[in-house]
Amino acid sequence: MRGFRTFLLRGNVVDLAVGIVIGAAFTALVTAFVKAFLTPLIGLASGATGNFAAQKFTVSSVTFPYGAFIDAVISFVIVAAVIYFLVVLPMNRMQEKFFPKAAAAPVRECPECLTAIPTAARRCSACTAEVGPQIGGQTAPADLAE
Repeated sequence: MRGFRTFLLRGNVVDLAVGIVIGAAFTALVTAFVKAFLTPLIGLASGATGNFAAQKFTVSSVTFPYGAFIDAVISFVIVAAVIYFLVVLPMNRMQEKFFPKAAAAPVRECPECLTAIPTAARRCSACTAEVGPQIGGQTAPADLAE
């Protein structure tokens, strides 16, 4: 039980649970907004009676409520856009600002398999061939490296 309690009380598990609860509440809010305001506007624009969510069609006595599906699609697009513009983009910008990417090490090709390897490497990580030092832009044979 002590291990289970430690697992539950770790910061990332609690943060994840709070995020899920807030996300579910936000999704419910957006869904209610779509049903109350956007769908009736779309219904009015498309010639429906103002409640597009109630639109349906029947085939062989089977009813297909396509308006409810359109409501769900609109809610999904709004939630995805808000998450992208208010969470993902700011986090990406913050990571670029505080954690800049390090410059990549200079590379050269392995003479045996043509895999890109670091210039300072003495052995290729792909084919394990011994690679000599690079002299004047050219790779010296491995036996000269010794």
